[in-house]
Amino acid sequence: MTTYTRLLQYIRPYLPRMVVAVFCIILAASATLYVPWILREVIDEVLTTKNMSMLNTITIGIVIVYFLRGIFFFGQTYLMSYIGQKVIIDMRGEIYRHMQRLSLSYFEKRQTGKIMSYITNDVAAVQGALVESMIELVTEGMTLIGSLGAMFYLHWKLSLLTLVTLPLVGQAIKIFGKKLRASSMTVQERTADITSVLQESISSVRVIKSFAREDYEIERFQKENNQNFRAQMKNSQIMATLTPVIEFLAAIGVTLIIWYGGKEVIANNLTAGSLIAFLMYAINLSNPLKRLSRVYGNIQKALSAADRVFEVLDTKPEIEDMPGAIALPTIEGYVALNNVTFEYKKGEPALQQLNLKINPGQVVAIVGPSGAGKTTIANLIPRFYDTTDGNITIDGIDIKTVTLQSLREQIGIVPQETILFNGSVYDNILYGKLDADYDEVVNAAKAANAHKFIIDMPDGYDTQIGERGSKLSGGQRQRISIARAILKNPRVLILDEATSALDTESEKLVQEAVDKLMIGRTSFVIAHRLSTVQRADLIVVMEKGKIAEQGTHAELLAADGLYSKLYQVQFEKR
Repeated sequence: MTTYTRLLQYIRPYLPRMVVAVFCIILAASATLYVPWILREVIDEVLTTKNMSMLNTITIGIVIVYFLRGIFFFGQTYLMSYIGQKVIIDMRGEIYRHMQRLSLSYFEKRQTGKIMSYITNDVAAVQGALVESMIELVTEGMTLIGSLGAMFYLHWKLSLLTLVTLPLVGQAIKIFGKKLRASSMTVQERTADITSVLQESISSVRVIKSFAREDYEIERFQKENNQNFRAQMKNSQIMATLTPVIEFLAAIGVTLIIWYGGKEVIANNLTAGSLIAFLMYAINLSNPLKRLSRVYGNIQKALSAADRVFEVLDTKPEIEDMPGAIALPTIEGYVALNNVTFEYKKGEPALQQLNLKINPGQVVAIVGPSGAGKTTIANLIPRFYDTTDGNITIDGIDIKTVTLQSLREQIGIVPQETILFNGSVYDNILYGKLDADYDEVVNAAKAANAHKFIIDMPDGYDTQIGERGSKLSGGQRQRISIARAILKNPRVLILDEATSALDTESEKLVQEAVDKLMIGRTSFVIAHRLSTVQRADLIVVMEKGKIAEQGTHAELLAADGLYSKLYQVQFEKR
């Protein structure tokens, strides 16, 4: 009930429509209760007294009632669908907004497909509890209450006899409901696994084909598909068992009515019409019980999906603004790491007691073997992660005391793997500064050596580049990424080997763009190829999370330390 109550909070903005919808549902359901009562009159009054006038009145009344029922049915269906769709839109919007504010670590620990499943499959499953199930819940509830009232009016002793089976029905629903909730959770998880495999295979199609692993991927997908099938069948098994159990218990109640009711008619304590009406109300009673058991099962399915959605919404960002955080003023770019220690896993430091001071406009190259801690430094400066110990300051201000937005607005990042969005060239560059005008975008492209190839494309800056920039070459993607960073005009720049995956000609163009980008900015260059860092003002050599040595290219070669060894290995390979 806690989950369902929380779910109903999303209906609050649409409460007036909900009231009208429920009113329509009640009136539409009332027509179901009208027919047995009229049938009683037909048998006991019309057929017995051969009253033609009453027969005409009854038949006209039935037509009018069902005409009005059609109008109310339309109202209930349209309004409930409207509310359901609005709630889904609101919920999807909320979970997406919340995900945008979650820390980087949340996404690094989870599969992309499963995260996507929260917004698509799970949120869609919730709609069943808010629309179809809500309509049936009110309709069958109204039918149940109305039938019970009519039954007690017609013959209270017979009604009490009928109610003997209700506690048994309630207990059956309770037992099966728990099983349905658990099995439905498994179904949602298996569906998320399928989405995850699907997302991975589509995004990695080039790798799959290059290794000729189509059959392997088909087998992997089929394995998840079969697990989903087994979970679905387990769920269906429970539902298939619940319905006949409820029907059997209901049949016992109907049998008791026929036996005792027939006895009362024979004894002239009950009219034949009243018995027929009572029996129809009893059937009306059993049908709602059967349908409510199905509704209960559907609600349990939806609640298991809602649990997964709320689990995401209840996840707190690991990195967020401190209470009283201030906006970082325009900076010059003096960056200092003071006794910085960081652990991804407790007891396994990725950085240890790191001290580093960089002056405004200085270009600092960070080099070292894999796992030395180079990328970790790049992640700490924009606060993708927080230091375990020590602190980082920019212009003497601890970055933990300023708002994340004001900090990251003054930091530009050009990653090794260029990330572009499905859209136009113009929109991708504009992403760096959303309020920039056309001339600013073009000037940024020119500075990044991208303008010429852009205007040579069929639609120039309006050319659609495809998902992740798939219609562009690696060098073109990287230059658009650099143009985006130039447009942002950051004071601190982080470059993660922007030219490592390019051919010689593209590397030259991109390196020229990078050189322009670094002018006047405090720049951190995460370097894997040492040939790209020779002109850096300072080279920091990392080893096992510590600074092994630092200095200029010439100084480090003369020192004949780790840098000299790494440089010689790379030089010999070339």
